[in-house]
Amino acid sequence: MTHQIPNEEQSNKTEMPIGVDVIIAAVKTLPSSPGVYRMLDCEGTILYVGKARSLKKRVTNYTRVDKQSARIARMIMQTASMEFVHTETETEALLLEANMIKSFRPRYNILLRDDKSFPYILIAEDHPSPQILKHRGARKRKGQYFGPFASASAVNKTINALQRAFLIRSCSDSVYEGRSRPCLLYQIKRCAGPCTDEITREDYQLLVKESYDFLRGKSDNLKESLRERMVEASDRLDFETAAKYRDRLGAVNAIQSQQDINARSFSDGDIFACFKSGGQSCIQVFFFRMGQNWGNRAYYPKADSGDSEAAILGAFIGQFYDDKPAPANVILSHSIEEQALLSEALTMRMQHKVQISTPQRGEKKEIVLHALRNAEEALIRKLSENKSTQKLLADLANLFELDAPPKRIEVYDNSHIQGNAAVGGMVVAGANGFLKGHYRKFNIKDTDLTPGDDFGMMKEVLSRRLSRLIKEYGDNTGALSPKDQEPIWPDLLLIDGGKGQLSAVQEIFDELGIDNIALVAISKGPDRNAGREQFHITGKEAQMLPLNDPTLHYLQRLRDEAHRFAIGTHRAKRSKNLIKSPLDEIEGIGPTRKKALLSEFGTAKAVKQAGLDDLKRTPGISEEIAQRIYDYFHE
Repeated sequence: MTHQIPNEEQSNKTEMPIGVDVIIAAVKTLPSSPGVYRMLDCEGTILYVGKARSLKKRVTNYTRVDKQSARIARMIMQTASMEFVHTETETEALLLEANMIKSFRPRYNILLRDDKSFPYILIAEDHPSPQILKHRGARKRKGQYFGPFASASAVNKTINALQRAFLIRSCSDSVYEGRSRPCLLYQIKRCAGPCTDEITREDYQLLVKESYDFLRGKSDNLKESLRERMVEASDRLDFETAAKYRDRLGAVNAIQSQQDINARSFSDGDIFACFKSGGQSCIQVFFFRMGQNWGNRAYYPKADSGDSEAAILGAFIGQFYDDKPAPANVILSHSIEEQALLSEALTMRMQHKVQISTPQRGEKKEIVLHALRNAEEALIRKLSENKSTQKLLADLANLFELDAPPKRIEVYDNSHIQGNAAVGGMVVAGANGFLKGHYRKFNIKDTDLTPGDDFGMMKEVLSRRLSRLIKEYGDNTGALSPKDQEPIWPDLLLIDGGKGQLSAVQEIFDELGIDNIALVAISKGPDRNAGREQFHITGKEAQMLPLNDPTLHYLQRLRDEAHRFAIGTHRAKRSKNLIKSPLDEIEGIGPTRKKALLSEFGTAKAVKQAGLDDLKRTPGISEEIAQRIYDYFHE
């Protein structure tokens, strides 16, 4: 149940009351039941989300501003209205609070910045010869999922090692069906070659079973079995088979030796260690599954400098597990408030016991200390990088005569092949480095452009980008992204090109009346040599920087990142166009009907040549759809 507390006498006043008065009015009608509350400002933007065992008691605390921290006091004074959601239990309120914080990303909550999904290893079982591959997202495909892993590189590394140890195929089903002889992976002993019957179906299934045993933590039994089979083959003088078992045994040992720490006292668990310094914090997360270390990842949550490690950890974990499975053990570097409540909430969600603990001795304590050292080192590196970046941004301001160091830099580049699959790319950088969540790609839509017209493409990209900024934010050039509180409007705009590109974009600036964004074009310079780039600014002579100037290297890095992103986007679009089927253009033909047609006729060309009666006989194709397909190819 959701309801909003209106401001008293709102209809009779031209100005709405804000601050403590709003909260006092809300308290009068609040029950003492559990729930979640939201504080909103005058524009309806959510400032803060919290949960309470008793809404009345918790919200009443906000009426005493002198008892609050400076940050919370600021939040109270900006509050123009409040919203409440009642729940049956405090546990439900805790889960709902975490979900709302992740959805709305309020300014005054501790926020988990990086919210990417974790990769898993999938051994797909929807084919007689199972396939091993990396997987993200919903688990819709039939098979066994193992994870999470800390990063895509950790998954790729593990898959490569598993292929050496268990020889499971990684090719797609379509490639598998089209093989007439073994591929290169078979030749280098990374695959058993089930596609061309180099191994029997039964023996391949045994390899798959052994991979399951290893990923489920039964490595000791597996190694003993491989060792016994190696000795048996050697005793009967079958040295080639013995060598295969030897190589597989070595690959299994190699996987285990790559792990810097291992857990013996628990099989499944996540380790969270928080370290604070310089007003910032880092949380290092280690993943253990089936007794194996599956990597670690550093997070830098958005928090107030006055928040303690325990407070940051408590807020972080609720958001972290909002859309991720929790293991049996969650081990922390600091004890958090409501630890038992969070454990109960995760247990309820996962339907298995989730224990949250802060170890004081033993192996778990050693692993926590190891994670804490990693968190400290990661934060020191980040603070050092930030300090270096701030110095570079200050140097940029001096170089381009800006009023202040830029908070947001947008860099643009185009990519195409003779006008085909033309795209524009925008990358964003700021004090925290590259902001990849803000990158954007632009499909060039203007059909009147001459193929390869770089000036026209850049004008289209910037016209669309800046027009949208004006439409959505108007004169509010200080607007912040609700996702991560980064600036929306750029201070500095860099484009890859020379005077022609600069003039094209300057026209857009003039048309839209934009004069508060610095515009710089970067060209290759004499002989197109790296390090001899020229920087063009409207109304000024082009300038060059010394070869070893750190500011030059920084600008090159920005330009190269935009180039990389644009080329990657172009290649993806070009690849999609190459595999595009004429069937995709027919209204009413989705993946299911397309599959039915290709299963019946083999190719899109055969569908084109088919008669109307043949189309009608295709399973899943109605008479109306058959007529539509026929008409499309026989206009």
